[in-house]
Amino acid sequence: MRLRYLVVCASLVLVSLYGAPSVAPLISSASAAPQAGSAAVGPQEFMDGISKRMFAALDGNRAAIAKDPEKVYPLVDQILLPHFDIEYASQLVLAQHWRDATPDQRKRFIDAFYKALLHTYGNALTDFTADRLKMLPFRGDATATRATVRTEVTRSSGAVVPVDYVMRKTDSGEWKAFDVVIEGISYVRNYRTDLGAEADQKGLDSVILRLEREGLKVKVINAR
Repeated sequence: MRLRYLVVCASLVLVSLYGAPSVAPLISSASAAPQAGSAAVGPQEFMDGISKRMFAALDGNRAAIAKDPEKVYPLVDQILLPHFDIEYASQLVLAQHWRDATPDQRKRFIDAFYKALLHTYGNALTDFTADRLKMLPFRGDATATRATVRTEVTRSSGAVVPVDYVMRKTDSGEWKAFDVVIEGISYVRNYRTDLGAEADQKGLDSVILRLEREGLKVKVINAR
């Protein structure tokens, strides 16, 4: 139940960041958007640039998405999720099971986990609410390889929810998020608890097969 709550919250928060018109001002013009992988771009600026791209894509496809909600999947696939470090998050989620897994099991889990996240976030984008997000001042070392982008989301009830995006700089020099922490609750830690327990009881293949079945709901994504 706790994992379900966290995934739903993460979906709505990502909608707020990447799609809602009430998001705080991002970048004033397309030419000002930071380029992916640029060494000069910090993690907070990088996320600002991605959010601008996602918002523009959603805004240009709202009519098509209203008629066919599955049309949101390619947008999330192409713009949002490439900036989530799915492979690194998968290692953290599986923990000991990752170390014991075969190369084929690792690949299947990464692909299934990606599709599960794509389905979750895609569904949220088709039915988002007018949440409000505030980017908080960055508190980090500009030369570090890990950073936390802090935000606050104001719900329709007026409650303010702290949401942190934990990011790391990859070998290519690009910043990628690998964890979302909502009110102190890490989605990676919760996935690790839930999926780890399932893998302990039923085996890793059972976990992968379940995620793969859920991934069949996603019919339109780029080949990975």
